[in-house]
Amino acid sequence: MKFHSDKPYSCRICGNYFTQKSSLNTHMKIHTGGKSYACKICSRSFFEKGNLDQHIRTHTGEKPYSCKICGNAFAQKSTLNTHMKIHTGEKCYACEICSRSFAEKRNLNQHIRTHTGEKPYSCKVCGSSFTQKSSLNTHMKRHTSEKPYACEICSRSFWEKRSLKQHIERHNGNNLYSCTVCEESFTQNSSLTRHMKMHSQEKPHICEICSKSFHQKRNLNQHIRTHTGEKPYSCELCGNSFTQKSSLNTHMKIHIAEKPYSCEISSGSVLEKKYLEQDIPTHTATKPYSCSICSKSFTQKSSLNTHIKIHTGEKPHSCEICSKSFSHKGNLDQHIRIHTGEKPFYCKICGNSFKQKSSLNTHTKIHNEEKPYSCEICSRSFLHKGNLDQHIRTHTGEKPYPCELCETSFAQKSSLNTHMRIHSGEKPYACEICSRSFSEKGNLDQHIRTHTGEKPYSCEICGTSFAQKSSLNTHIKIHTGAKTY
Repeated sequence: MKFHSDKPYSCRICGNYFTQKSSLNTHMKIHTGGKSYACKICSRSFFEKGNLDQHIRTHTGEKPYSCKICGNAFAQKSTLNTHMKIHTGEKCYACEICSRSFAEKRNLNQHIRTHTGEKPYSCKVCGSSFTQKSSLNTHMKRHTSEKPYACEICSRSFWEKRSLKQHIERHNGNNLYSCTVCEESFTQNSSLTRHMKMHSQEKPHICEICSKSFHQKRNLNQHIRTHTGEKPYSCELCGNSFTQKSSLNTHMKIHIAEKPYSCEISSGSVLEKKYLEQDIPTHTATKPYSCSICSKSFTQKSSLNTHIKIHTGEKPHSCEICSKSFSHKGNLDQHIRIHTGEKPFYCKICGNSFKQKSSLNTHTKIHNEEKPYSCEICSRSFLHKGNLDQHIRTHTGEKPYPCELCETSFAQKSSLNTHMRIHSGEKPYACEICSRSFSEKGNLDQHIRTHTGEKPYSCEICGTSFAQKSSLNTHIKIHTGAKTY
């Protein structure tokens, strides 16, 4: 057996060496399974009395080790020693890959995994992997629905203690970290760090596919999924998948019917805080966000940001199929469905599907027979306010949408958009049978019937069918005796 002069006490079972006899005795309990020190509160047992003493403090809340510089107190001496390095600036553990230094060895170990991609902690329930044990522990609470940290003010519960602390700061109105450039404040230092990159224009994370750069690595990861189509976050209840974890979290509230944010004015509740912030100005009629160029005001900051792109001409969201660009990602998503034919919004009553949520909402009113918008001139009612606005122009003759190229004006924005294709020659609607293209989807639908022979418009008097509605209208005049010219 090899002899260590500085560690004279060796374990006969595993060969480990120790400087003190007491350390060897403690070590032997690992092999014998003896845990002779039991907690009287929860009956948990420990090999050493020191470990029991530390454990008891989790019940009593005692923190006997205080920092002489800032007064922070800790339950363990080792935690105090680590804390002191904050004041001394000591970072003795350096990464050999990027030279970044850390005060603790465990922080270095965690950091190295950002280079290697190693995720050694796996969930036995769903197979998700994590770089840190603490992240796995937090994740496990999602399977058990355990939220042990409750807010004493509003009774909302959280999986993590830090989330509770951040939540309490919002009640207190505390923003502890302030930006020295624009004076915006944050409850978390990490949020301030991310914010500062906006001022410095630093975007160190670059997409290898399209070269677009981002302030944060997580934004790059989300962006890459727009290329790959990956949706790694799946709902265990209905199977829906999402590209972002936050989208899954929001979706889960639909199943549990959780609406944690309540409006004090209307007493209504919503799933997300951003929806509450959007709802409040609708009651107060306030529009706190103003455009510095044209002075137009908005209830939401996001609406202002989208509006400003009209002045700058910025269209950062491009279609990979036809290269058409949009100022807002939502518009790009809707546009892509023209190419794919996707209609993800389904009516639960009749099964009709729609490309946009707003179209589904309007359609649902057909089943409810709800027409809340009435014309004051002729009393005709409409499902949607936009339809009423268009109808009123038939009385007033107003055509507020002029073409900048030929000065022709239109009553509807959609008519202007269709007209502009005459100038651009754009024909985005292509027939999959003969490849002929059209500037309007309605014309494509009519054209497809020349291939299929479909005649969906039938005369109720004689039963004759037609491929187009206009042909049916002309035919009806034969029965009514109306002059066709």
